[in-house]
Amino acid sequence: MAFENKRAAGIKSSPSMAIAMAARKLAAHGRDIIDLSLGEPDFEPPPHVAEAACAAIRKGRVRYGAAAGTEELRQAVVDKFRRENKLDYGLEEVMVANGAKQILFDVFLATLEPGDEVIIPTPCWVSYGDIVALNGGTPVYVTCGRETGFKITPEKLEAAITPKTRWLMLNSPSNPTGAIYSQEEYRALGQVLARHCQVLVISDEIYEHILLTDVAFISFAKACAGLRHRTLIVNGVSKAYAMTGWRVGYAAGPKALIAALNKMQSQSVTSVSVVAQAAALAALTGDQSFVGNAAAIFTARSKIMADNLAGIDGIDFTPPEGAFYAFVGIERLLGRKTAAGEVITDDTVFASHLLNEFGLSGVPGVAFGAPGFIRLSIAASDRELEGACERLAAMVYSLGL
Repeated sequence: MAFENKRAAGIKSSPSMAIAMAARKLAAHGRDIIDLSLGEPDFEPPPHVAEAACAAIRKGRVRYGAAAGTEELRQAVVDKFRRENKLDYGLEEVMVANGAKQILFDVFLATLEPGDEVIIPTPCWVSYGDIVALNGGTPVYVTCGRETGFKITPEKLEAAITPKTRWLMLNSPSNPTGAIYSQEEYRALGQVLARHCQVLVISDEIYEHILLTDVAFISFAKACAGLRHRTLIVNGVSKAYAMTGWRVGYAAGPKALIAALNKMQSQSVTSVSVVAQAAALAALTGDQSFVGNAAAIFTARSKIMADNLAGIDGIDFTPPEGAFYAFVGIERLLGRKTAAGEVITDDTVFASHLLNEFGLSGVPGVAFGAPGFIRLSIAASDRELEGACERLAAMVYSLGL
């Protein structure tokens, strides 16, 4: 008996989660595994965050919350945008959801008609396209390679827009490449979008504070102020405050769009846990030194990866500007054979062999719409990162010439 409808059957489970589960299964059976598959900080959130959650429980703040989020947290989000991004939003222009991922579900559920197109520059986060398809839209992938810094150009954007285009999906700093759009690059895209008034913009800025070089971050809504009325900013506390499991994201955009997202949320999950919201409130309003310290740690780790990967012949690697991933090109290794005679036909086979034979898990590039790459998270200890590079080098050398 079939239980799934066509839309559900047409999507896949999260590739990064699937690989992480496979790595954990091997580790549970005694294998020595270095798991660099998930994008998750490996340290605890600030102590005052956990204390705020405990205080909320002690005070009995455990009832249903408003669909849009508590007024206190929404005000903190408004203040955050004003303080850090020089953007002014009102309380009715922001909302809180169960992670940034739910915001994407809500927005596409609320706005897409069957056949509407969403332009997604690749490499991109693994879930963008499936979330679009699950909500009746058509993902339109635009390949953006190393020659453009893994970023969409005005020319490629113009060529991808059709009368059916509803949204453009942007992500800076990028998962998986770590690329960051400059103000000038955003404004060039904005000039294209100004000619196509039906196209809305989602700017996924979840890695805003994970900056690894002197390249500055700017919000799309700030760079293209004239498009603010059709831009939705998506952000959250998961990455900046190491709060992945708390599931608190937030968004800012036009009042009518935010109202539609709140309506979707009220009929699905009702609201975000008020305990988690108390923790997020403490994160946004408390001491911010944690954010800078975490970015410094990731910067040091990125240098470890860059220094070690530079010594491995046969791979290509561009150090990331932000986020916490190493996106490693393995195209030159395809077609080589393992010691057992298996041909490395693609990045999926490469990642499988790397995990099963060398004990290192990473996500194949095809999951991000970029075959010929593998993504390794740098959210791990220095020792694990050095060990990971040693294992990657061992596999590369085992393939011979």
